[in-house]
Amino acid sequence: MTTSKPTSKPTGKTTSSTHGTTPTRPLTGKVALVAGATRGAGRAIAVQLGAAGAVVYATGRTTRERVSELGRATETIEETAELVTAAGGRGVAVPTDHLVPEQVRALVDRIERDHGRLDVLVNDVWGGNPLLDFDTRMWDVDLARGLRMIDLGVRTHIVTSSIALPLLVRRPGGLLIEVTDGTAETNREPRENFYYDLAKNAPIRMAYTLGEELRPLGCTAVAVTPGFLRSEEMLDGFGLTEETWRDGIGEQPLHWGLSESPLYVARGVAALAADPDRARWNGRSLDSGRLAREYGVTDADGSRPDVWGFMIAERAGRAPRLDDYR
Repeated sequence: MTTSKPTSKPTGKTTSSTHGTTPTRPLTGKVALVAGATRGAGRAIAVQLGAAGAVVYATGRTTRERVSELGRATETIEETAELVTAAGGRGVAVPTDHLVPEQVRALVDRIERDHGRLDVLVNDVWGGNPLLDFDTRMWDVDLARGLRMIDLGVRTHIVTSSIALPLLVRRPGGLLIEVTDGTAETNREPRENFYYDLAKNAPIRMAYTLGEELRPLGCTAVAVTPGFLRSEEMLDGFGLTEETWRDGIGEQPLHWGLSESPLYVARGVAALAADPDRARWNGRSLDSGRLAREYGVTDADGSRPDVWGFMIAERAGRAPRLDDYR
């Protein structure tokens, strides 16, 4: 993680008028694909791109007719698309298994027929949390479980980029965002277990390598990570809600005290997508706190949590205070 001076760009902020506060639409006319938009960060990113004026194709495996292996029927891509439209964009739900190249090709072909362009590709496909065995040696993890995690977190991203990038690079200015867990700096130490470490570091390297390939074409690749994300799945797992999440601070002060809603990273991503100077981030990995400082965005409660900054300070032997990182 590196530091730089905050930018004064107005991207993603609001402009006032005599009729109240009206959001700007800096992504009007742009087309985005959010792969893995059923819930969590993916859903929030799709909605915020829509709020900025984009047409957003929201994909995933859970629909109102069919539920994925995660069994979370309450979150569907149709609902995500409706939220995008309600936010001011246009949401299009397309059921897609990103491990099946034929389905991804059909998706990209549809976007090409509909618009002839793709301006933003967000690779947010995951769904591997139920497969995570904490602090378990590589050879003690069931091989099928480990490889499934790699499929969900790495192969899906590769399949999607391979098929969608030819459409994205037709116009200069295209943006690829790899959503992951951690940055190149924070992930210098091993993460959770062997398979999770690979699944979450691979997108960082994808952004770096693809950034080099996209640069001559005037396009950009960036890896982005939330902090401790209060996703629907995470809240349910701890028996909490968005209204009661502070109850978790007593048991896990660091995680819950510096936790963030999906809106936080989504606002940062939308601001990044609208930034005409976004190429300066090419090949980099950015966390939600860094995006918030750069683009002046906040979480829903007006805070700017920075769990990664806290952890880096702690590893450096300092004694950081939680209040200084929220």
